[in-house]
Amino acid sequence: MSQPIVILNFGSQFTQLIARRVRQAHVFSQVLACDAPIDEVKALNPAGIILSGGPASVNDEGALWFDPAVLTLGIPVLGICYGMQIMAKALGGSVARASKGEYGLSEVTLNTDSRLFAGLKPVSDSWMSHSQQVASLPDGFIATAATGTCPIAAMENAPARLYGVQFHPEVTHSLLGEAIIRRFVLDICLCHQDWYMDSFATRAIEEIKSAVGEGTVLLGLSGGVDSAVVAALIQKAIGDRLYCVLVDHGFMRKNEAQLASEVFTAHFPAHLFAVDASDRFFEKLKGITDPEQKRKIIGAEFVAVFREEAQKLGALDHFAQGTIYPDVIESGAVPGSVTIKSHHNVGGLPAELGFTSLIEPLRTLFKDEVRELGRVLGLPPAMTDRQPFPGPGLAIRTLGELTREKVNITRESDAILLEEFENAGLHKSVSQFFAVNTNLRSVGVMGDGRSYDTAIAIRAVTTDDFMTADWARVPYDLLALVSRRITNEVPGVNRVLMDVTTKPPASIEWE
Repeated sequence: MSQPIVILNFGSQFTQLIARRVRQAHVFSQVLACDAPIDEVKALNPAGIILSGGPASVNDEGALWFDPAVLTLGIPVLGICYGMQIMAKALGGSVARASKGEYGLSEVTLNTDSRLFAGLKPVSDSWMSHSQQVASLPDGFIATAATGTCPIAAMENAPARLYGVQFHPEVTHSLLGEAIIRRFVLDICLCHQDWYMDSFATRAIEEIKSAVGEGTVLLGLSGGVDSAVVAALIQKAIGDRLYCVLVDHGFMRKNEAQLASEVFTAHFPAHLFAVDASDRFFEKLKGITDPEQKRKIIGAEFVAVFREEAQKLGALDHFAQGTIYPDVIESGAVPGSVTIKSHHNVGGLPAELGFTSLIEPLRTLFKDEVRELGRVLGLPPAMTDRQPFPGPGLAIRTLGELTREKVNITRESDAILLEEFENAGLHKSVSQFFAVNTNLRSVGVMGDGRSYDTAIAIRAVTTDDFMTADWARVPYDLLALVSRRITNEVPGVNRVLMDVTTKPPASIEWE
């Protein structure tokens, strides 16, 4: 593999998106902590370096910093948002609070004489997320882009091969973002395009073999895409020394446990054990309404169930799970990043499980990359194209206190939504869709009588990275059909709503 792009992480929610965009150009990327020693950076022999964004201000006391020597290696460096600001400050420029913060899409005017923007449209919408901006340029730099409130929206010192952009080219909604990153990686860094998912699969299988040796692995199987791909990787690495446990916590989709068992055993010669632990979970969650508490209780109970099942299976050596990168960054597990929500499968190996190591081969991949990896591994579309489903399942799509009746309303509504979206072919173009039990009740008319029942919300989004998302423009006739079926067929529902919020400011899940 040829020289990589090294990304120094200052804690941005989008850091791994940068890595992903570089990979889309078929160039290997590696993320390091922002304060990685210069010798560690040099040892990777990078073709270029990208400085990520971050949630703080470079002027804050204790702000994340880096070794400015990375700017003197003679290789191209691109700073993004915080990365641009810290580059400017390190080289003698200044950063100050903007007169008006920019969040979301802004129209950016580009200087197409810049090598970074040459050949691109001179005006384009780009994703901004900042309240601070470069106020004065370092010596040798020129401004190469601007918005209505940000006169230095990009900068460069071409002879020194240093570039910065205030906006986020890694985010899907930056229309020229992918082209800008490709320009930096391929035209400025002169990288070779030699990184593909089949090479990732080969490397991951070899790493699993090395980590496991002659040992055994216990995998928490959910029936979703992530755990199925992990199962395929591990099975290819160690064969029937893989033991899978499927825990039905009572919050799975309609017929999910049965379908997962049937589909899995048809494709993998591995040991599968299914356990119905729903009574335990509902008991633990009585009276709980806070979403973070729900997630933590479900996570803790998962650990308890796995511990018990592992004891039944005898001494197993390793524990595996399908953690993917959006789980990691939203949990605040990336140094400097902000916790948005907890994920039950993030946080390292729980010591109480008693395993010698944790296997997480998807930890640096995004959902669409996981699907691609599944296809490379030969998994059927029934697995690779499944709707994303969170570990806590319907528990975080049913707001308020959890009861079997409320969760069943969510489950039946979601099943109708899935059926009609599949019938209409939208399951191929809408990235994620599901029903939410809002825990809100309203007055309605059912037959000749008054009702006071639940409102179900439909959440449907389009995205390719799940770090940003737009709400899907679902045909009105389809929405009408789904609404009619849910209110007619699901007892206890008299109102259906459509969530038309982007991410950000909302997350994709409601809890």
